[in-house]
Amino acid sequence: MSDFQVMMPKMGESVQEATITKMFVKKGDTVEEDDVLFEIATDKVDSEIPSPVAGKVKEVKYNEDDLVAVGEVVMLISMDGEDEEEDTSSEETTDKKAETQPAAKEEAAETAKDSGASQGNVNKQSGRFYSPLVRSIADKEGVSFEELESIEGSGQGGRVQKKDILAYLENRGSGKVAKPAAASASAQTAKAAPQAPQHKVSVSIGAEDTIVEMDRVRKMIADHMVTSKHVAPHVTSVVEADMTNMVLWRNKVKGEYLEKYGEKITFMPLITEAVAKALTEFPYVNSSVDGYNIVLRKHVNVGMAVATENNNLVVPVIKDADMKNLLGLTKDINRLAALGRKNNLSPDDLQGGTFAITNFGSFGNIIGTPIINQPQTAILAVGTIEKKPAVMETPTGDAIVVRHKMFLSLSYDHRVIDGMLGGKFLRRVADILEEHDPNREI
Repeated sequence: MSDFQVMMPKMGESVQEATITKMFVKKGDTVEEDDVLFEIATDKVDSEIPSPVAGKVKEVKYNEDDLVAVGEVVMLISMDGEDEEEDTSSEETTDKKAETQPAAKEEAAETAKDSGASQGNVNKQSGRFYSPLVRSIADKEGVSFEELESIEGSGQGGRVQKKDILAYLENRGSGKVAKPAAASASAQTAKAAPQAPQHKVSVSIGAEDTIVEMDRVRKMIADHMVTSKHVAPHVTSVVEADMTNMVLWRNKVKGEYLEKYGEKITFMPLITEAVAKALTEFPYVNSSVDGYNIVLRKHVNVGMAVATENNNLVVPVIKDADMKNLLGLTKDINRLAALGRKNNLSPDDLQGGTFAITNFGSFGNIIGTPIINQPQTAILAVGTIEKKPAVMETPTGDAIVVRHKMFLSLSYDHRVIDGMLGGKFLRRVADILEEHDPNREI
């Protein structure tokens, strides 16, 4: 008998677990190689997991909505077509093992039941889903049922994820509140460590209105944006950059660039190059906030907002952007943008960003005030490039000439970046763009 173990795959260096959002097979089903077995979701992307082998599904160890650690066995596939008799024998063996479990486990289950915690994936009292990992953390940290119910979840359907309960515990600890022993103590803890407000507004719906439920990614975007505005005091500064030298240079070399390297040269690699250089000069803009600590990031990883074909938004990351030349940035940006539009990015493509750029100009907008992509502390918006009349000094006096201008707007976290730092950084980015060498070699 040969059984193949289908494990939760490794989805990226920083991804330790994923949620099974849909199960396509059940016990007893016959599958062919590359048939889709189940769909999983991380905090960033959804992925379908195909079968590496052909055979018969012998056992499915997890259900939909279960949170599974990387490396855990999700199901077993028999590759030699074992018969029903073997299945029955296996089930009988399992039943016998279940009957011989120590009484201590039954007592533990009763204790948990008395404390108000559900033993299943969904709490029977509230109908709310709690993964085994979240329940384990709650038990270990002494989080009562009432506290668990009060935590605002960022997962699908408001599910409390690992990061949610860890964030709650961090706030709880900063409030120096003793672990609650009763419901009254829980109320005091909740008061000492306030949660993010519920931004739900009553909406009147007309008979001719259409209701469209947000998909999983849009829900995550909504929660992420609300959290960012709640956590970080946003300030936005704006400058206008003269892009004439850069526009003329690109118009001159774009044909040769495509022929030589097989890549289209857009303005985004040039802007990313300028941003990466400025970030090395202003390290506090390339940072995160951890309580009252400022984390200065060693790597300059620039995220780039990309609109997907299904009207969502992803932010793939150009890793170590300050270490790459223009060709390297161009290749990375073109590749990530193409994958992003098709929703084919890997979790690693979306991890580790330290700063972000969003291109309002791609939609013909001249300016915008973007929301910071937490846990970063700043995001740059670039507008469309327009021809404008401008006054320039000449040897014979001032003259009105046509120049290519673009607005840059920087939203930043005022906890770390004050107006002086934000203004200097933004001006430096503009200066680098304006100083582009019109004779630069490709």
